[in-house]
Amino acid sequence: MYSLSPPHTTTTSISHSTTHALINKTKLLELHNHNHSRISITISSKSNSNKTFAIGNRVGVETEIAVVEIHKPQFEVSRGFPSPFGATAQEDGVNFAIYSLNAHSATLCLFTLSDFKNNKVTEYIALDPLVNKTGCVWHVFLKGDFKDMLYGYKFDGKFSPQQGHYYDSSRVLLDPYAKAVISRGEYGAVGLDGNCWPQMAGMVPFDPEEFDWEGDLPLKYPQKDLIIYEMHVRGFTKHESSKTEFPGTYLGVVEKLDHLTELGVNCIQLMPCNEFNELEYYSYNAVQGDYRVNFWGYSTINYFSPMIRYSSAGTQNCGRDGINEIKFLIKEAHKRGIEVIMDVVFNHTAEGNEKGPIISFRGVDNSVYYMVAPKGEFYNYSGCGNTFNCNHPVVRKFIVDCLRYWVAEMHVDGFRFDLASIMTRGSSLWNGVNVFGTPIEGDMLTIGTPLSSPPLIDMISNDPILRGVKLIAEAWDAGGLYQVGIFPHWGIWSEWNGKYRDTVRQFIKGTDGFAGAFAECVCGSPSLYQGGRKPWNSINLVCAHDGFTLADLVTYNSKHNLPNGEDNNDGENHNNSWNCGEEGEFVSASVKKLRKRQMRNFFLSLMVSQGVPMIHMGYEYGHTKGGNNNTYCHDNYLNYFQWDKKEESSSDFFRFCSLLIKFRQECESLGLDDFPTSERLQGHGLFPVTPDWSETSRFVAFTLVDSVKGEIYIAFNTSHLPFTVTLPERPGYRWEPLIDTSKSAPYDFLTPDLPGRDIAIQQYAHFLDVNMYPMLSYSSIILLRTPDVNA
Repeated sequence: MYSLSPPHTTTTSISHSTTHALINKTKLLELHNHNHSRISITISSKSNSNKTFAIGNRVGVETEIAVVEIHKPQFEVSRGFPSPFGATAQEDGVNFAIYSLNAHSATLCLFTLSDFKNNKVTEYIALDPLVNKTGCVWHVFLKGDFKDMLYGYKFDGKFSPQQGHYYDSSRVLLDPYAKAVISRGEYGAVGLDGNCWPQMAGMVPFDPEEFDWEGDLPLKYPQKDLIIYEMHVRGFTKHESSKTEFPGTYLGVVEKLDHLTELGVNCIQLMPCNEFNELEYYSYNAVQGDYRVNFWGYSTINYFSPMIRYSSAGTQNCGRDGINEIKFLIKEAHKRGIEVIMDVVFNHTAEGNEKGPIISFRGVDNSVYYMVAPKGEFYNYSGCGNTFNCNHPVVRKFIVDCLRYWVAEMHVDGFRFDLASIMTRGSSLWNGVNVFGTPIEGDMLTIGTPLSSPPLIDMISNDPILRGVKLIAEAWDAGGLYQVGIFPHWGIWSEWNGKYRDTVRQFIKGTDGFAGAFAECVCGSPSLYQGGRKPWNSINLVCAHDGFTLADLVTYNSKHNLPNGEDNNDGENHNNSWNCGEEGEFVSASVKKLRKRQMRNFFLSLMVSQGVPMIHMGYEYGHTKGGNNNTYCHDNYLNYFQWDKKEESSSDFFRFCSLLIKFRQECESLGLDDFPTSERLQGHGLFPVTPDWSETSRFVAFTLVDSVKGEIYIAFNTSHLPFTVTLPERPGYRWEPLIDTSKSAPYDFLTPDLPGRDIAIQQYAHFLDVNMYPMLSYSSIILLRTPDVNA
């Protein structure tokens, strides 16, 4: 018999007969108590004199034992609660809860940071289905020290892809509700042994320090007043010319927020900032001499966690510092009067089709989280291998919980939903019982059928927390469902207006037959959005992250995507672009001048249209991607905002853009809450009150009555011919030029303090004296009605 020695040990005894394993110097035996907590017994040898003994048919070595240490379990385990889902810090511990309908067993896996780095689970907590399960929710409550702890789950069940099940008890899965995901700490850095998909785990919350929001409150701008700026967090400051302390991070964006204030935007739309794996497509690109990555981020791993590798802190403090960095970005944006909208991708995940990795949703409950056919095949309305099962009751609760978290905890002002039409499709297991609790007579809907009143959109639209935020749908998907103008909206959803984009591109480049459609766009697309909707339901865009940049739209007739390594087969073939006579950047001076004029025309059309204008990062200085219209895989200059270009004297386009945004914000009539009527807007042609909507017309003009500016005359000549326009008669007043895109900077925008302004106006005096104005080909103008001092 041997006594046990303190400290951190429990006094007990052990006889030689219990030593039934071969023991040399030290042996660790692991037992489990009734709560499945590990008890470690360390048996150490007192001397080297061993005796052989036999127990049954086993032969062992009798050892004189000096000390036996029984290490207490690291955590105190109890039943726990089925809600809320995820890991939730409470006063005396952490509750873990996760939904899985089809799993046979569940095990909570806990990691210390050191064990995680060595791909080793520190502690297994097996969940008893009789104790730790309520309905389909597995749960457990733990007390202990959770500092620097991570967690995941193992589930066991059928591995039967033909039935839609992918259970694999050898894999540690990420909790869909994890608030921070830890894997690789540095953006673009491959894991050990070249592993692009190392183990991932969630941060265990514990007594978190409250982030100091300094009284931050939602700005709640009326949507009609927004100027949206689509931005990529890494791309915004990663270029060396940004000269930021933390390039390519949330903090880097904060360092450059004053640029956005100077430009005049009041809302940034962040391209995906939920956790994704940028190494998803990792491969050498011989064309560029670098590596292909998933730069854009439209391949979500976890929807609650911010992209940790966009933070300067990386995995420090188990991701908590990364969470605080994006909070700091949002707070600092609000201080400058800038709202923050998140681009979210609830149409598919990074797990792809049956050949993709098992990371989270697939291993937790594949047939619940994804649209699967009766024989287990993945529906692919996203074009990315799988389709999120959005209208399943559990999945739509998950999505609403996630959106609520980003609003309540992270203070975001709204969301843009990528391929949002998928959220209107009928789910797997669709029927009236699953969705509404009772069968519906005559309900013959099948999986993927578009629903007139999708339960998910209904839930989001009427949720008491989400009701007041901006909701923007990309109203189409890769399965051919196109809902621009008809997306289920409950009166509050806006849409990326793809029809606006296509029409404006066609008209400005001088295509016949688009004058009437262009005028419709300028008025806020009333044919699309009348019937209970408003102009601000239209998010007007000419360019976005995918497709040509504004500069490339006037530089290239064809895509030039060879740097993507896909033989130029990827990307859109129908760009509605025009190179102004010569392909590429190295062209004649006259072509360059025309291109600048066309860029001003596009920007002017965007800013004088009713609805909400959206511009993409780099728009303001003429960023080029060399004609590449699908730069999803490039972590390089193609996608980086180039601050040196913005600062060059040649980037006079920035001046034009910022002045025009300011002009729009000053005008009461640009950004109306309702569609303009004849009392406010009057159409004109080459002669007053005679608009030309014929097939061959390339001229659109109109006047707007404005309570601030008095009256505004706006005209577009997209013909290859110049015209002298007769202006509307306004007795006692005369028209004074403000903007003429045919003029070189700075005379394209005549500000009151511009040197030589009076001379520039005087050059047109003989035309304006007789109520006329000469317009060059491919040009647009804004004139203001001013009192005629000589009248």
